[in-house]
Order: sequence, then C-alpha cells, then structure tokens
Amino acid sequence: MKFLGNRATLLPLAAVAATLAFGVPQAGAQGLFEMLFGGGIRHAPQGDFPPPPKYRARPDVPANGGGGARISGPSYYTYKADRLVRVDFTALMAAPQPASPQDAAFVPSLTSNAFREAIAGLGDYEFYAEPNIAKALIAYYSANPDFIWVTGTGPNIRAQDAVRVLGEAASYGLAPADYTVEVPVAGVSTASPDERLKELVRFEMALSARVLRYAHDAQSGRVDPNRMTGYYDFPPKPLDMEGALKTLAHTQQVRTYLESRHPQNPEYQALRVELEALQASAENEIVVDPKLLLKPGETSPELPKLLTLIARNLDDETGGDYGETLARLGTSEVYDPELLPVIKAVQKRAGMKGDGVIGPRTVASLAGTSKADKIQKVQVALEELRWLPSDLGSPRVFINQPAFTASYIDNGEEKLKTRAVIGRTTNQTAFFYDQIEQVDFHPYWGVPQSIIVNEMLPRLRSDPGYLDRAGYEVTDSRGKRIPSSAVDWGAYGAKIPYSVRQQPSEANALGELKILFPNKHAIYMHDTPQKSFFERDMRALSHGCVRLQDPRGMAAAVLGTSVDYIAEKLKHGHSTENVTRTIPVYVAYFTAWPDMSDKVEYFNDVYDRDTKLQQALAATEAMRSPST
Repeated sequence: MKFLGNRATLLPLAAVAATLAFGVPQAGAQGLFEMLFGGGIRHAPQGDFPPPPKYRARPDVPANGGGGARISGPSYYTYKADRLVRVDFTALMAAPQPASPQDAAFVPSLTSNAFREAIAGLGDYEFYAEPNIAKALIAYYSANPDFIWVTGTGPNIRAQDAVRVLGEAASYGLAPADYTVEVPVAGVSTASPDERLKELVRFEMALSARVLRYAHDAQSGRVDPNRMTGYYDFPPKPLDMEGALKTLAHTQQVRTYLESRHPQNPEYQALRVELEALQASAENEIVVDPKLLLKPGETSPELPKLLTLIARNLDDETGGDYGETLARLGTSEVYDPELLPVIKAVQKRAGMKGDGVIGPRTVASLAGTSKADKIQKVQVALEELRWLPSDLGSPRVFINQPAFTASYIDNGEEKLKTRAVIGRTTNQTAFFYDQIEQVDFHPYWGVPQSIIVNEMLPRLRSDPGYLDRAGYEVTDSRGKRIPSSAVDWGAYGAKIPYSVRQQPSEANALGELKILFPNKHAIYMHDTPQKSFFERDMRALSHGCVRLQDPRGMAAAVLGTSVDYIAEKLKHGHSTENVTRTIPVYVAYFTAWPDMSDKVEYFNDVYDRDTKLQQALAATEAMRSPST
C-alpha cells in the first residue's frame, strides 16, 4: 500500500487512478468523487494558498494574463445611525377610555384619572425618539393609560431609581448624555395644577423613552455592528419594549431590572472594574505614540521618551552593555545605528523577535498603553460584548484576533491556550460567533473563488497545467474531474465555472486537520505547514481562516478526547468526526480583554476596527444630541 502526501495511508494509488480516470462516465465519476471526498465541502472554505512553484512567464502572454478581474472582500461602511422621529402623541390622546382598556391586564390606579387629564398637555410636546421607541410609547400608554413614574404631584421612588441608574451609565462605558431626563422639582410648585400636570406627563414620556433606550443599549449595544462592515455578523437581540414598560410598571426593583439588561458574564464585570480603576488613576508620566513605527536612520520626537524608559529599567547586565550608549544618545531624535543593539536587547527581553524595528509592540512593552488609550479600548470592548450572548457558554472556544490566540474554556478554566494566525489586513478575519460541528482529519482544501481568481488565475493563464503538477484537482460545474491543462483559463474573469480542490498531503494548506463551524464567511480553524509563522509577534498572515499552533490539542478538546486519540485518527487517512456537544466558538476582536484571573490585557488594533467603532458611536451620539 502506498499513500498520497507521505503522511498517512490515505488511498491506494491504483484505486485512485482507476476511480478518477478521466474517461469514467459522468454520473459514475461524480458518485465516486463524492464517495472518495466525503460528500464534498458544504461551504467554500477559505484557507491559505501556498506559493506556486517558480516558473518563467511565456513571452507571448501578458503578465496579467490578459485580464485584471478580482474578487473583493467585505468593506467598511459609513455608519448611519437611526434618525429620531417626533413622537405623535395625537394617537395617544385619541386612545380609548380606561373603561375598556386594550390591555386586559391593565388595572386603573388612583392616578389613572390624573393621567387621562394630563394627556392634553402632550398636544404641542416636541419630543424625539428612535422609531421603535416612539411606537412602543404610544402602544403601551394607549393600552395602559396610567403613570409609571409619577405618584401624586411628583416623581415616585421608581422614577428616582431609574434616574440614578441612567446617571451611572458612564460606569458601563455608555454616554450619560444619551439618557438625560429633566426631573420636575420636588415639593411645592409655583406652577398651576394644570401646568404641573403637563410637566409631570412630559417627564413620564421622556423617562420611559430614555429607560427604553438604556435597556436597548445595555442589551444590544448602541450601534448595529452589521451596519458597520461586512466583516461583522451578529444576530439581532430584540427587546420587547412594551413588555419592558409593563415590567417596570409592576415592580419596585427598577435598578435590578435595568442592570439585568447588561451582559451577565465575568468578562463584562472585569472590564467594568478596569474602567472604574482607570478613571480613578493618574495618567502615565511618559506617554509615547502607540502607533510609532521607527527604523534605524529615521527620526522621531518620540524616540527620547522611549530611551528614557529604557534607561530607567536597565538591569546590571544591560546597564553594563548599553549604559554608556544611552547616556550619550538618550536625547537623540535620530535612531542612530548604535542604538540598534539596545533596542534588540530590550525586544528580546520582552519576548519579541528582536528585529530592531520600533513598532507598536515595542512601544507597548516599554511605555505600556496610555490611560486615555486604555479607557477607549475598554469602552469599545464593553460595547462589543453587548453584541454577544449574555452567557458565553461552557465549554466554549474563544479566539481573540488582536491577541493572536485561541482558547478552550470549560467551567471557568482555560484548559488550552494556543497561538493563532489570523487574516492579513487585506484578508481580514470576520468577527462573529457560531457553534463547532465537526473535525476533519487529513482534509481536502476547497479553494475559494477569491483565491482562484485573485491568486491562481494570473498564473493559470500562462501556465494552465500547474494545478495538475501541484496536487490540485479541478472539477467542472457537474462535478466531473478534468485536467487543469485542458481549461482555457484566459477565457474567464471573476466568474470561474470550475472548482479547485487540494489533496491531503504534507503540503496541504490546511495541514493535518481542520475544525469546522459552518458560517457564511467560510472561516474555520486549521493546522498549517507554515509552522514558522507562530514564532512571529504579529501574526496577521493568513487568507482569513484561523491557523492553530496546537491543532491536535484543540481537536482533542472539542471532541472531548485525548491527543493520543487524535494522533491515532490521523494514522488512518481522511475522515471526519462530529462534535456531539454544544460548543460555541467566538471568532472575536477585543483590544482589551481580561485573562482568567480578571487582569485586563491590551492589544494592538490590528485592523483599525476600534477607530471605526468609535466613529460609529460618535455618529450615534450626534444623532441623539438634538433630542429633547
């Protein structure tokens, strides 16, 4: 028995030759193809296209193959916040009398007559709210014509609790101005009874609207992430707004209800504690531009700050080696070549590669992150956590892209943490969550159309047979395998009517296994033959999927088995195994995130997504600011 790829006994070569012979009738070929390849791949998964063999371009074919068609990835959008609408209180004023309320559960109280009289004070009230909140106000008060927040001639205890919670919004990373309500002065009023009643009913409507805004923001976030970019993919988290008002009308536990709208997980709480600590702390004495990028010979006013920090923290060994150099060049804004070994030594001491290039990771290791930057990162992280389920689940897999790590967490314990490679800035990994379903051993790689068009097609136009030589299989739209050399690749642009699949082998882009959680982004976790990537500090290097340094460990974790079992499975060629437990996976993006001991760590904004989220938040605040 021989095997393909020099890794494991996969398929007898004779059998492969017989079953994939190009002369096999169409129906039979398709059936055998499905049998051999496990029914195919349900999605067009992304992977990583290894560099093709070196070749000489034919002089009679243009370098671009005669076409420039490309398939683009998702884009970022200019965020459009919900416009506020004027609440049409005329509909409420025309609502039926409480003798026959629309809501059968409504029970008139002693204040219901006063409420009915007060409604007239809304006739010329110019109050603006989000469309869904405006609709909920009219629907609720039409069916329940009574005060929630007013008793007698002033705000009640329920209202006082609500206003206090809204005033504490900043402790959750929210903007208090979004929930401001003008509270009627308590005690004796100089206004006439009618004027006082008008003041109270307007306060009633304003507080209900802002409470609903707060509940929505706490549960779902202030922005809709899916409207920011195609890289974000989150299901809606609808809030029953009429139901919320009913609950608030029948409870004295207003604070408990509103606080329960926030995510109820330890990570959210740890970020809140960090935010409070940051707001009470002093700013760093020396603040260095976190985006500094400086190479030998270049100049920057930020360099003396870094050199000062290095000089402060010299130990005996490095002080003896570099003390004189730092004393002489410590105020220089020019990155003198003499400083190169100093920077390299500092980088290596911090666990970095030590290439001498001063970048964000070097700055962070020396100067830390500024207080202002940390606060922004924590506020962004709190907003992003509101997009996820309140209970993150256990067990779960958590991939944090800016940290370049993937973890398996069970019962509050991080059972596995492995280095990860994520998508390049031009092939970004999406931010979403899903559920792990399957592990594939010695997988076939279905090359996505974007890689076929953008990376393979230019080569194929001048060298149509190279896929045959490089271990790839080409099939037409009916599933029939055909030689790559038989296709006129020059006839196609962005729409290729062929599928390309790479056979299992040591050179396979997915390595020895992949872990699937089918999603529209066609992203999954997998092994890779490019092990050296894991030694780099900045690991945004793939086409979008998540490569793992310890894929066997992760496969064993999600399957609830041992690494030895995984090793045994790999000895028997291509196969798949379903994950029988519910294991959510978060392909997340957090530049501030607590470790398992609740210590918040900070990471570089690899894709500049924090900036884009801050722009969306600013657009939302600007849209809300003219509200009354």
